[in-house]
Amino acid sequence: MSNWEKYNEQTLRYSDLGFTIDTSRMNYSADFFDTLQPEIERAFYDMREVESGAIANPDEGRQVGHYWLRKPELAPKEHGDWIKKVNAGIKGFTAKIHSGEISAANGNTFRHVLIIGIGGSALGPQLIGAALLPANAPLNLFFLDNTDPGGIDRVFESIGDGIAEMLVLVTSKSGGTAETRNGMLEAEAKFKAAGIDFSKHAVAVTGVDSKLDNYAKENGWIERFEMSDWIGGRTSVMSAVGLLPAALVGIDIEAFLAGAAAMDEKTRNETVSENASMLLALMWHKAGDGQGKKDMVIIPYCDRLELMSKYLQQLVMESIGKEFERGNEVIAHQGIAVYGNKGSTDQHAYIQQLRDGLNNFFATFIEVRESRQSGESIVVEQESGAKTGDFLQGFLRGTRSALHENGRVSITLSFAKLDAFTLGMIIGLYERAVSFYASLVNVNAYHQPGVEAGKKAAGSFLDIITKVRGYFSGNGERAMAGAISNAIGESDVESVFHSLEHLTANGELVRELGDSPAQDEFSWV
Repeated sequence: MSNWEKYNEQTLRYSDLGFTIDTSRMNYSADFFDTLQPEIERAFYDMREVESGAIANPDEGRQVGHYWLRKPELAPKEHGDWIKKVNAGIKGFTAKIHSGEISAANGNTFRHVLIIGIGGSALGPQLIGAALLPANAPLNLFFLDNTDPGGIDRVFESIGDGIAEMLVLVTSKSGGTAETRNGMLEAEAKFKAAGIDFSKHAVAVTGVDSKLDNYAKENGWIERFEMSDWIGGRTSVMSAVGLLPAALVGIDIEAFLAGAAAMDEKTRNETVSENASMLLALMWHKAGDGQGKKDMVIIPYCDRLELMSKYLQQLVMESIGKEFERGNEVIAHQGIAVYGNKGSTDQHAYIQQLRDGLNNFFATFIEVRESRQSGESIVVEQESGAKTGDFLQGFLRGTRSALHENGRVSITLSFAKLDAFTLGMIIGLYERAVSFYASLVNVNAYHQPGVEAGKKAAGSFLDIITKVRGYFSGNGERAMAGAISNAIGESDVESVFHSLEHLTANGELVRELGDSPAQDEFSWV
């Protein structure tokens, strides 16, 4: 079969949405879907159960309702009413910010918004901002998405005097996320140093009666927006987490929700060849033999989608990367590694390896067919009449062909244009593909025990730092890591040593180097 024949047979178009998924370069046989029919039926069943409100995360005993966020009518009535209330609150609050009815402490209209969050609480708004921020946005966007003091300082240095008209959104569902709490406290300190009342600039997006919710109430923050336990962080972009900052910077949130709802509707179709999300999940399965043997490389040929690979890293890897199969202790070790940047930048970077190196990946090209949002494109090659957008299309098609010629498989997603509706479609497409794939390989997409394990380990290390500080507060003599470990009752000498190095680098201790780390001596400054 020729490439053209395969393209016609293995391409699905949603013409009314301006969307196409081309799987013709994935090298699958006509009977591939038949070999996975039981798993496909299970995946469709699981999706029906999730959308109907079944408990999807048995570890936490909670529902998973991000699909309801774009169509509240599907949700149980109390959840649907809650979604409508929160969205109405977002619109009302945004109108007051834009009109100046709610103003900064100095009486001026807010000109900037700082989002403090981590993981899904930052990645979603970052993607929206990069993809859709209008040129004439009523507010500019800034982010604190880590507990790195150097990074925090850089953000506030770039804000400068703009802090006086900066709204701050602190986002944490549990209200106890350490990175977000630290960012909030750092921001409070910056406001205090500038002589500005932080409470007149602060808004919380969090669960009811969480630590953050209570802190915001006690300190008289401007407003609080509710999160729900049935909204996971990596699928929270269509809740207040993403909708509030999007509305504040002038993005059409109704169109954003409508795009996701439209893709949801299309991908409820249980005919595989007509369901883009199921096709995507099956191509992932085909590429990696259902065991994640190949990496997913995301290559959007659109600068505004540069953060797409970063967003999908969390959505895919946190959902799919699991040790055990669902509902039992059978070892699964499932996962799909995700990376990428953008085209045609990648052609001058890692695509050399994709074409000629290890064949350990499958590529996903994302095409936005409209080259420019407004204005005429200039001719950049007089002889041929080629324009900049022609070159971009040429590089996309050329790279796809070059990979195919060397036995590398790829998927191509095409969208007519990039606007709020389209971005909603893209997110909806991938959210459902992740859910389908998890069912195909029998893991739970909606819990993350590995994340919690990392948090516990971090907490243990923080305890060691505290013990080391305590040791030196009552002891002025120099000592080595081994002796300090014995004194504080800590068997992990290496962690004690790293604590000592950390405290030394930040001016709390001094060190006299020995012949090896074990012989270094530390003392109080």
